[in-house]
Amino acid sequence: MKTVAVLSLLSSLASAASLTLVTENFGPNPRNNPFYIYVPDVLPPNPAILVNPHWCHGTAPAAFSGSQYATLASQHGFIVIYPQSSPAQANSDKCWDVSSNETLTHNGGGDSLGVVSMVKWTISKYNADPKRVFVTGVSSGGMMTQVLLGSYPDVFAAGAAFAGVPFGCFAPAGNNTGAFGYWSDDCAKGRVTKTPAQWADLVRSAYPGYDGWRPKLQLFHGTSDEILDYVNHQEGIKQWAEVLGVGSTPVSVTPNTPISGWTKSVYGAEGWLEGYSAAGVPHDIRVQEATVMAFFELACKGEDCFRWGDGEWCDAEPGATTTSSAVVVSTTRAPVTTASASTSTAGVTTTSTTSTSSRVTTTFVTSTSTAAPAAGQSMWGQCGGMGFIGPTACAVGTCTMHNPYYGQCVPTQGIPQW
Repeated sequence: MKTVAVLSLLSSLASAASLTLVTENFGPNPRNNPFYIYVPDVLPPNPAILVNPHWCHGTAPAAFSGSQYATLASQHGFIVIYPQSSPAQANSDKCWDVSSNETLTHNGGGDSLGVVSMVKWTISKYNADPKRVFVTGVSSGGMMTQVLLGSYPDVFAAGAAFAGVPFGCFAPAGNNTGAFGYWSDDCAKGRVTKTPAQWADLVRSAYPGYDGWRPKLQLFHGTSDEILDYVNHQEGIKQWAEVLGVGSTPVSVTPNTPISGWTKSVYGAEGWLEGYSAAGVPHDIRVQEATVMAFFELACKGEDCFRWGDGEWCDAEPGATTTSSAVVVSTTRAPVTTASASTSTAGVTTTSTTSTSSRVTTTFVTSTSTAAPAAGQSMWGQCGGMGFIGPTACAVGTCTMHNPYYGQCVPTQGIPQW
């Protein structure tokens, strides 16, 4: 009996899921990006895929050990791709290519094409769901998250970027072809500001002629980020709010969410864009796996889970603004069966259920006021800074200077003032 038990244990250990380097040809990979993957021992039919690019000076194994996504993947049955930056960057900063024309163009090349090839190979190899592909990363990985959503909106259903910058912000002026390892000090220090339309044009030009469905997005940023200035957070909000057509005024602002000192802002009635401001937090921001998991619905199994093409990605035409002042009054999980239980794994509380699908629903109360808006800059719009010639008064909120180059209209109450 002891021999059988030992053999059984050895067999179990031999089959235990682990981080694996893919060595076979997985498709176009112009920058020779290494491809690591984590596949749980037990997968449901058509599993979801999460892509988790690492930070500058990081590696795929470091990203694997630096978050709880692999543990959560084994618990909920999804695959995690851990791409690695090009070997050409190995002796420098190991950052992602977020600046070249190649990576910022659909099927143009660069690191982004290599990562997309990893996704397509994984879909084919494991019969994964092509409509449930998600991406999240921190720092350079957060930048790459926004690059992938902008260059490949037909591949990714949603993204969550921590301490990143807007799509195209790191691209050098002029010809950026071949600018793979470019570091934009201006962008990093918050000196690159644009109108919402200008930011959105950068995204739309990445895939000329594309007018299809766009992925939803979460942006997280510390207000005391010393590497990538907090200005990049609100510039990112401006960019993606315009791309998605949800307006730059949040429909809800919730303090101390998901943790104390963080403020959650939701844009658009469908909640397609979420911004999280972490008061006093530096560049070393804490990853919120549970919040990302819920937004992607990665704990969900079945046909009713969030996927590419779901719902209304845009509740207003591009360029439209919203004057809604809704506030969240309740958030409920609505499983389509009866049995459910809350569990905690590696410090992340998740919800397991016997249902075949589970969705997160949010209830809003929307203002019905018909009063005409006051004159001045809209909420989150630029209202000051060196060289700025636009309106300096805020129609809503207070003009707050983040640095000598950038002032912004922010809520007078309900969000930390910086």
